[in-house]
Amino acid sequence: MSVTDPVTKADSKPDPGPDFGPDFEAQLPSADKREAALCAHLDRLGIDWTIHTHAPVFTVEEAKNLRGSLPGLHTKNLFLKDKSGGLWLVVAREELTLDLNALSKLLGSPRFSFGKPALMVETLGIAPGAVTPFALINDIDLRITAVFDKAMMEGDILNFHPLRNDKTMAIAAQDLLKFTEGTGHMPRLMTLPERPE
Repeated sequence: MSVTDPVTKADSKPDPGPDFGPDFEAQLPSADKREAALCAHLDRLGIDWTIHTHAPVFTVEEAKNLRGSLPGLHTKNLFLKDKSGGLWLVVAREELTLDLNALSKLLGSPRFSFGKPALMVETLGIAPGAVTPFALINDIDLRITAVFDKAMMEGDILNFHPLRNDKTMAIAAQDLLKFTEGTGHMPRLMTLPERPE
């Protein structure tokens, strides 16, 4: 349970694009309050964590460029909606080139699209750019099915946003399962299909 100094230059400000921005953040508790609530919850569960501060990132590529040499496995997190309205949170190694069509068939789910920002705020309580399995703490109605990359879960330390995109939280893989199950979600551990080169 520790917080480190910034690991990268904080003066870098990526262009957030049309789906990111203050309008979605304004609908949520402050980033500090979200993070504090998460940390308190992890402490109650007896889960060790470390937080690293950095400039805000909105994409995997920005994260790669800004994070420096943070230890542990780095991830990508996809908030998806299927054609019948089912909601999914897919959590994978950042280098995995995921085949969403093959994944939808594997899950027996109709075609996937990315979930809209307003739906993300409503269900996960986070703004775009901060998608993380930690946001399952806000899905009290259990609307979202979590899918975790089996190979990712074989890692030791995993890195995710702590409900904000200007910090990275490192926890043990087994503690991610403990946290997720504590929210009432039973993640599907799967070998995720890769898109052919």
